[in-house]
This record gives sequence, structure tokens and C-alpha cells, in this order.
Amino acid sequence: MQGKVWKFGDNIDTDLIIAARYLNTSEPSELAKYVMEDADPEFVSKMSEGDIIVAGENFGCGSSREHAPIALKEAGISAIIAPTFARIFYRNAFNMGLPIFELKEADEINEGDTVKVDMAKGEVINITQAKSYKFTPIPPFMQELVDAGGLINFAKKEIAESKVS
Repeated sequence: MQGKVWKFGDNIDTDLIIAARYLNTSEPSELAKYVMEDADPEFVSKMSEGDIIVAGENFGCGSSREHAPIALKEAGISAIIAPTFARIFYRNAFNMGLPIFELKEADEINEGDTVKVDMAKGEVINITQAKSYKFTPIPPFMQELVDAGGLINFAKKEIAESKVS
């Protein structure tokens, strides 16, 4: 995956990712219209499909709403890179098929940079700055969730395969 970087700071909570006032729906396309609205009201209109969020510590803290990774993924964010993630957000992101990467040097990446994530090599390549960084590897099962598009798709695939054998 490769995209333009959008930067956000430390402790971006799930209410900043998708405000509670929009939680009267779980329709991904509706949620995507409002992603990061309270952090940057123009974010959705400025970003493009495949862009990448690079944030500070503790991304996704706050309530355990699955709406947050759903909204980010549906809006077109291809990945999130941060030094640390809130524990529940970390799991929810993978369950929704949104890849996230822990990178202690995330603060060295600037907004507007173009970065590429090579999951096979465990590397983030900052094309703009001609730098590369190794990230904390994703456990194999979590990688399978991302590859399947999330936990529900993974489970459907497992059920279908078990019926064949």
C-alpha cells in the first residue's frame, strides 16, 4: 500500500475519529462522510483513496466503538501508522480489516509525504524523504484478518472451506 500522509497527534480518541453524533447508523458509507471531522472538518474532502494516517501515541483511545475503524476504512484510508494504539482499537481495526502498524519513528514522517508499506518486509518506506523504517511485525493471524477484509469475511471463508473438506 502506498499513499499520501495525513498527520494527527497523540491520543486521537474514537470520538475524534467518528463523533458520537453520527453513531445513529452503522452504515459504512454514511460514517465515512464524517471521519476525522472534529479533528479536521475538511479531511474527507482533502484526502484520497489509499491515503495513510500517521499519528502520535495511543491512537484510537476512548470508547470501544467499532464504528471508528469502519469509518476510516470506508473513507479510503489504506493504513494507519503510529507508535502505539489503544488496545481495543488495535483489535477492532484488524477485525474490520484495517491494517495498522506500530512504528516508534512515526513522528519523523511529515504530512504530505508519500509512504509505502511493505508488509512482507515489515517496512515503511518514506518515498519523499528517501528513508525506511522497520515496524513491529503483525502477528500471522492478524495478517490473515486483513487479507480476508476483516473477521466476518475470514469466518465466512473458514466456514466455506470446512464445507468443502
